[in-house]
Amino acid sequence: MAERILLAGCGDLGHRVAQRLLARGDEVFALRRQPPADAPAGIRWLRGDLARPSTYADGLPAGLDRLVYLPAPAAREAAAYRAVFGDGLRDLLAALDRSRLARVLFVSSSAVYGEHGGQWVDEATPPAPLGFNGAVLREAECWLAGQPLRSVALRLAGLYGPGRLQLAERLRAGTVRVPRAAPHWANRIHVDDAAAAIVHLLDLADPAPLYLGVDDTPLPLDVLYDHLAGLLGVAPPADGPAPANVGSKRLSNARLRASGFAFRWPDARAGYAALLGA
Repeated sequence: MAERILLAGCGDLGHRVAQRLLARGDEVFALRRQPPADAPAGIRWLRGDLARPSTYADGLPAGLDRLVYLPAPAAREAAAYRAVFGDGLRDLLAALDRSRLARVLFVSSSAVYGEHGGQWVDEATPPAPLGFNGAVLREAECWLAGQPLRSVALRLAGLYGPGRLQLAERLRAGTVRVPRAAPHWANRIHVDDAAAAIVHLLDLADPAPLYLGVDDTPLPLDVLYDHLAGLLGVAPPADGPAPANVGSKRLSNARLRASGFAFRWPDARAGYAALLGA
């Protein structure tokens, strides 16, 4: 049965989610500060700023079945994150008609975790964010979990995919450094797999409250970056420090896999090879 679904925030990932929902006949609304001029047909755009509820309060659709909360803050700073993931989430839920709202899916981040020395991490691992972004997202997760709503949080690892090839450009420019003395583990998920996971969790009959969105293959940064350099035909990156505020850990997708989700790109090396080949 077709559903009425609101995407709160609709950038690249949101577009990919919307296309999957539209393809199966759902009615998709998307709230965004500035709807794109060249947006694909089918999405019902709503103009509004999640940090300023007065800009959208009178234009929200009634009778929504699902809400996906996946905004992009206006700036990479604590105040901007709190404006959309803290006050913004609370204000939107207060303004919505929740009479039919059966599920809220909150797109979070693996940034809620800390430094784990390359050990395996799953949904039971206590969060210990190293940066303000992870701290704000964790606060939002906790607040939402305490509301009288059926909610699911999806903690995504680092996204890559079409239009997300800044790493390749930096490798070509020779500006990338990577730790080599000890492995610093990286975790990735292709943006199309992330979109598919969101739709999967919207449909799941009895979801857990929390999932990790990550592919099957954590990799030491030097292994991943050396592989990409080989695909590009450039020199491997020089030795350097580990990225700041990104702990070394191997994220497990066992719970998402057990729910029936299948990845198209289970290993970022193959995913990047397909992108660079295209």
